[in-house]
Amino acid sequence: MPGNTFGQAFRITTFGESHGGAVGVVVDGVKPGVELSLEDVQTQLDRRKPGQSSITTPRKEPDTVHFLSGVFEGRTTGTPLMMILYNSDADPSAYDTIKDKFRPGHADFTYLQKYGIRDWRGSGRASGRETSGRVAAGAVARKVLAERGVSVLAYTKRSAGIECETFDPEAIERNPLRACDPAAAERMLEKITAIKDSEDSVGGVIECRITGVEVGLGEPVFDKLDAEIAHAMLSIGSVKGIEFGAGFAAADMTGSQHNDQMGPDGFLTNNAGGIIGGISTGEEIIFRVAVKPTSSIAREQQTVAIDGTPQTIRTEGRHDACICPRIVPVVEAMAALVVLDHQKRQHAMHY
Repeated sequence: MPGNTFGQAFRITTFGESHGGAVGVVVDGVKPGVELSLEDVQTQLDRRKPGQSSITTPRKEPDTVHFLSGVFEGRTTGTPLMMILYNSDADPSAYDTIKDKFRPGHADFTYLQKYGIRDWRGSGRASGRETSGRVAAGAVARKVLAERGVSVLAYTKRSAGIECETFDPEAIERNPLRACDPAAAERMLEKITAIKDSEDSVGGVIECRITGVEVGLGEPVFDKLDAEIAHAMLSIGSVKGIEFGAGFAAADMTGSQHNDQMGPDGFLTNNAGGIIGGISTGEEIIFRVAVKPTSSIAREQQTVAIDGTPQTIRTEGRHDACICPRIVPVVEAMAALVVLDHQKRQHAMHY
């Protein structure tokens, strides 16, 4: 199965299945001498792990990370960095009654058609659990970027039809939605809880801001910075769309409204979201991704079995009513990976 590796100068390869022995990642391109501890990585993994609130899956995975290579005496060696998280609360028996049915919204049908075989234990490789390896790799990228003054911040902007009206970065880690507006977060939680009680789920919109990125990152024509961020975001299983800056609202604007005019001190607006012509402008990079409702719901739905016979299905087990709060660190990780990869490519071009 190709397609498990992402990046060029800073490359990651994730491995593992939801109910297999472990999940993890191999990172290649980490410079030697970076101070890196297990805590640096664990802090980010703890933000992604299950069981954080009443609206996330109650699966109890500690997601404890282990370094298997690439770190010696607290510093990276420059060799491939391998990190692994052993699955400790796998329960494939929950899927015994539906293993021969295609779950609506899941990759069951497409995987079987493509490969002729599929791991029916919690979606196998198509599970959101695969993203733990991305978050681990992203933690390494974030550590390097922080030394260069680059920060990545994502948060829930909208969920269950409720939009954040204020932006308080301090509130993000203080509410179960990881929303930037604490008042909106309360209304979101109330509505999501009611939807969960009706055996359904919701999605939302995650906004991400990247600050401190220098001018000039991005490789036109096909490796534009925004194109590669889009690639990174759409590789996340639950993401169905992305927009930068003014985004789709630009379709209803005039050129004079949308153009980011300039003055002696720089750009007067940032409708482009920090990227013009596929190259970073030095302004804050801003984008938003649309996250679909969690596919696994207990509500009865229509489907077919592997043999094509009509069936009904209820996806029992441990699932998120809303994936938004757990996808926030994944969005941050993938954004960090893209920026660091392009920084390394940019610097290599000049030396």
